[in-house]
Amino acid sequence: MAQLINVLVVDDSAFMRKVISDMIDKDVNMQVVGTARNGQEALIKRQTLKPDVITLDVEMPIMDGLDTLKELMKEAPVPVVMISSLTKEGAEQTLLAMEYGAVDFVAKTSGAISLDLHIIEKEIVKKVKLAYKANINQEIKTTHRPRKIVREERKESNNRQKKIIAIGTSTGGPKALKEVVTRLPKDIDAPIVIVQHMPKGFTQSLANRLNTLADIEVKEAADGDLLRSGVAYIAPGGFHMIIKKVGQSYSIQLNQEEARRGHRPSVDVLFESLATYVDLKKIAVIMTGMGSDGKVGLKSLKESGNCFAIAESMNTSIVFGMPKAAIEAKLIDEVIDLDQISDHIMRQV
Repeated sequence: MAQLINVLVVDDSAFMRKVISDMIDKDVNMQVVGTARNGQEALIKRQTLKPDVITLDVEMPIMDGLDTLKELMKEAPVPVVMISSLTKEGAEQTLLAMEYGAVDFVAKTSGAISLDLHIIEKEIVKKVKLAYKANINQEIKTTHRPRKIVREERKESNNRQKKIIAIGTSTGGPKALKEVVTRLPKDIDAPIVIVQHMPKGFTQSLANRLNTLADIEVKEAADGDLLRSGVAYIAPGGFHMIIKKVGQSYSIQLNQEEARRGHRPSVDVLFESLATYVDLKKIAVIMTGMGSDGKVGLKSLKESGNCFAIAESMNTSIVFGMPKAAIEAKLIDEVIDLDQISDHIMRQV
């Protein structure tokens, strides 16, 4: 990077401000241009310092991370990486932050004041750099309750074929999943299996959040779950999710085998497990995310046949890495803006 990335560090703990600042300043491509103790101070310093990226603590006095984020996103959005505690409340607040426009988050490893942040130093540096490049100005129409999708009449033979929708996503995924999942009708004739790159604990909060917003049921997947139409299953953080046939039904198996290219859960692992079932129609969807997870698994799905693949467009992807990798590999049937993905899924169901 030719240009230094200017970062504003916001945290109510002086210790955390120092630790995070030292991590960022160690990288030759970044520099901390200022720190703030709370949201009010952050909003003032944002105006004078004009940072490229802000790291923002979720829990702060005077003005917390969520209220600060809303203000930051009002007029001239700036890329924000949330720093969250590994608590149930912290996970819920972090997911709301993703909806409000934060690019990504880093989970503190030891609660509110983390004494072993060196463990996640690489993650903080990586995510700040990623946020700098992220597409935070994508326009998604979300002002009204999503309309019900009216399915076209299908031939009887097509209706008899079992179908499954498999979705893979990473950075920017919680916001993207909200747009897609809340637009699917309750009586959709297929189960939905989802891999979202997230740590343990956050996937449960994501499932709970989506379940309150969607017409379909959304749950964190459990080992042995039998797949049911109209239910979305989110792979738990720290576990691969594979699909196994049990009689005439399909079930979920979770394992903690080695991470695939740094990911567990892995989109590739999910897709590859589905590739063995040639009688099952697979609608595979790859959305916003860094890297190329999903490309190898999608290749297996396409080679086995009976698979229709959709990728989110560059226009709406917060990070275009995962969709781009699949598109460049010529594995995608349609490239679609985020607010149209659910319609295109339903055309295949």
